[in-house]
Amino acid sequence: MAEKIYFTNHEGHTLSGMLEMPGDGKPEAYCIFAHCFTCTKNIKAAVNISRALAATGIAVLRFDFTGLGESEGDFTDTNFSSNVDDLMAAAAYLAKAHEPPQIMIGHSLGGAAVLMAAGKVDRVKAVVTIGAPGDPNHLKHLLTGKEAEIKVRGVAEVMLAGRTFTIKKQFLDDLDQPTFKPVVRRLDKALLVLHSPLDEVVSIENAAEIFRIARHPKSFISLDTADHLLSDAEDSRYAGSIIAAWANRYI
Repeated sequence: MAEKIYFTNHEGHTLSGMLEMPGDGKPEAYCIFAHCFTCTKNIKAAVNISRALAATGIAVLRFDFTGLGESEGDFTDTNFSSNVDDLMAAAAYLAKAHEPPQIMIGHSLGGAAVLMAAGKVDRVKAVVTIGAPGDPNHLKHLLTGKEAEIKVRGVAEVMLAGRTFTIKKQFLDDLDQPTFKPVVRRLDKALLVLHSPLDEVVSIENAAEIFRIARHPKSFISLDTADHLLSDAEDSRYAGSIIAAWANRYI
């Protein structure tokens, strides 16, 4: 059972989300799902994972980051830091409308964002990353040779996932996050890292780096032959079932 919701971020933009609720009674816990870079809340992986968790009693809020999907704002003015701020706004919404989230899940760059945000949300007990980079700066390799142009001109058109996006220099600059790894090292939450060894967008070495520097309790699950976007519905449903079983240990 999905309910469309709206909340406001720190910049005053209205963000659009879907709250996937269990079909039978009060949720055991609430969770936030952060989608992958330039994706939306409606990407198949986000939907299937959210529904898998809802089926076990965990409500999941998946939403569009600023400037994407149905959310207000201009994507060209966003960056990694604004994604983290959007996650904090989502957590504040849940705390006010329902109860604070206990779980945060992030896919790809969204995984890096939840690692940064989770430590700022007191009630979060468990964090999950799916195909996440070991450092936000890793994203620069996706810019298809446009990094030099962006640095010189301050802006460039970049083709990502078959769509054209305008990327500004401030976006590149913001990816240099010297505090990212220290934040992961200090993260006092249970951590589950999911990654495919065949991921051609974010290599498996990134999962190893996150797992290496994080504290216990931490777990790693291989997504076997899945691609980066978990395009095969069977892969995303499998990920959802694993996350649900693991998270129920901590809520």
